[in-house]
Amino acid sequence: MNLEIKKNLMSNWFKLLQNSICNDIINIENKKIKFKSNVWKKNNKRDEGGGEYRILQNGKIFEKVGVNFSKVYGKFPNKFKKNIPGATEDPRFWASGISIVMHMKNPNIPAMHFNTRYICTAHDWFGGGIDITPAIKDENERKKFHNTLKKMCDRHNKSYYKKYKKWCDDYFYLPHRKEARGIGGIFFDYKKENFEKDFKFVRDVGITFQIIFNSIINKKNKKKWTTKEKELQYIKRGRYAEFNLLYDRGTKFGLQTGGNIDGILMSLPPIVKWN
Repeated sequence: MNLEIKKNLMSNWFKLLQNSICNDIINIENKKIKFKSNVWKKNNKRDEGGGEYRILQNGKIFEKVGVNFSKVYGKFPNKFKKNIPGATEDPRFWASGISIVMHMKNPNIPAMHFNTRYICTAHDWFGGGIDITPAIKDENERKKFHNTLKKMCDRHNKSYYKKYKKWCDDYFYLPHRKEARGIGGIFFDYKKENFEKDFKFVRDVGITFQIIFNSIINKKNKKKWTTKEKELQYIKRGRYAEFNLLYDRGTKFGLQTGGNIDGILMSLPPIVKWN
């Protein structure tokens, strides 16, 4: 398949998914609250793409949720390109993706994160994943979450779940705290075995995320919570912020390639506390 067709296919899918997930969120809120849309360009002097990030805050369910779409291109800085496959051969890149972070009002509902992306240098590949970060332990939720991911992965390849779960556990870890950010999920990168098959998997990851967040929220959004539990949520959000600022690949990639700062940092929680 022609590379330009692949690029158009992927950016159109990510944009479609952004619209679909935003519609789900508005339906869950079930009130007259809207996303604030922010359209941005990577470089106003040159056409290097851009994107749109949408933020909804202070809802009855979502304390803050960001849904970010981007399609950018340009050249990697010399100090950065050695870390990217194919960039030393050709520093030019094209990248498109969708990234979503949900911070919930009810501390019984975990923070949820999803992203998928398609990147082209001298090579082209997919990356992404799903993970959740509860403030309050719920073993049944953990089992159901991972079973859902396993079933989805198994539809494509029986080896995916074990491999991508381990990758997620290793990636979403705070070494300075010696603790995991949450209860894991799946994470993959540099996925380039077969474009058609990989695209089917990436689509399934996005649709599965929709199923997961709708299911968790509908089950727990009316569950009572205490001030003490809300304080636990604020502390857990501190861990979330630490990871995203210190270790997250997407944050580093966006900042080092001239992305929109507000869009990149939309993942940060609205209120955070440390002991």
